[in-house]
Amino acid sequence: MDQILIEGGVPLRGEVRVSGAKNAGLPTVAATLLAEGEHLVSNLPDLADVRTLGRLLRHIGCEAERTDPHRAFVRVPSSITPEAPYELVKTMRAAVLVLGPLVARWGQARVSLPGGCAIGARPIDQHLKALTALGAEIQLEHGYVTARAPRLRGATFTFDVQTVTGTENVMMAAALAEGTTVLGNCAREPEVVDLARALRSMGAKIEGEGTAEIRIEGVTALRPLQHEVIADRIEAGTFLVAGALPGNDVVVKGAIPAHLEALVEKLRACGASVEPVEGGLRVRGNGRPRPVDFRTAPFPGFPTDMQAQMMVLLSVADGSSVVTETVFENRYMHVQELTRLGADIAVDGKVAVVKGVPQLSGAPVMASDLRASAALVLAGLVARGTTAVQRVYHLDRGYERIEEKLAPLGARIRREKA
Repeated sequence: MDQILIEGGVPLRGEVRVSGAKNAGLPTVAATLLAEGEHLVSNLPDLADVRTLGRLLRHIGCEAERTDPHRAFVRVPSSITPEAPYELVKTMRAAVLVLGPLVARWGQARVSLPGGCAIGARPIDQHLKALTALGAEIQLEHGYVTARAPRLRGATFTFDVQTVTGTENVMMAAALAEGTTVLGNCAREPEVVDLARALRSMGAKIEGEGTAEIRIEGVTALRPLQHEVIADRIEAGTFLVAGALPGNDVVVKGAIPAHLEALVEKLRACGASVEPVEGGLRVRGNGRPRPVDFRTAPFPGFPTDMQAQMMVLLSVADGSSVVTETVFENRYMHVQELTRLGADIAVDGKVAVVKGVPQLSGAPVMASDLRASAALVLAGLVARGTTAVQRVYHLDRGYERIEEKLAPLGARIRREKA
């Protein structure tokens, strides 16, 4: 098993380029199941989850090849096996995104209940309620969801809570439903907007993405897609926080400012300089950060996927900050590991009080989930001494060789077998 070793306290200088967004690429690849023929998805990140989805498509009966590390060719035949087995779904919650396309295009689907990071309950009940509203017959048995419908029909459905994958799954299903579907309380994330753009390139009739209400007029057939995935706003945000650490000066190429406004606002409140440059953003850490309070929320609020990384910056701030996590109930698992590095953090339910300390100190730490892994890497960069981040297979699910991107900035970082 790999670990990442970091010798901290070295200023970061230079440019780093953001990869394509995993959370936009995965639903786009799943959307290929909506149409027979040859599809091309570009600007995909070279990540474990993307490779897992490729294996899943091959299991279903498609041809799925990476023409290079960042482009995927998918050929969907006229006959498939509409099943996503536990062996392929258990490590990747996003595999549930094949459910909507399979039942919409092929009339049936059998999909294992999903896995993924252990950051709290992330049920798919909203997916199932919405598909039922569209006319699917749903059964849950032996750890699998089975859905059947000769053809889905348009309906009006309001999500009980905002859900990104739920919005995406139902949006894909409704694209081939008979009649008009109106979805309320939809997720507004950029990844949802990007999927709508991909679906429209296939001939889908969708409007309202990026707002709380999305309308889809179903069509009888879609054509193959060619789509370039947007840049990963969470990877971009992680590098922005790295640049905001004391003494650093980093240009994040590919960062899309409109996707990062909530984070940039907090970085500036901490005293960092964040300015647009051609093709990205430049961030400079101007001495010890000022404390700030923030609360996670669905887009356009502060992203829960940036909470752990931002907490690292606040750990070395000159004063106390209050962090409130409202999205997931178990997303402070990184706190215990940050305290091993010398951070002073107290958690009470959804609230964490971060008392800044002058210096973190390197130590062995263990990653509990994807974003916690990124936070521990950032903490290792700012800590004095050596930090060994173990269980980095979590990290590899969402970051494309992060050590190879940070090293040219001056980071003393390497991967080795634990």
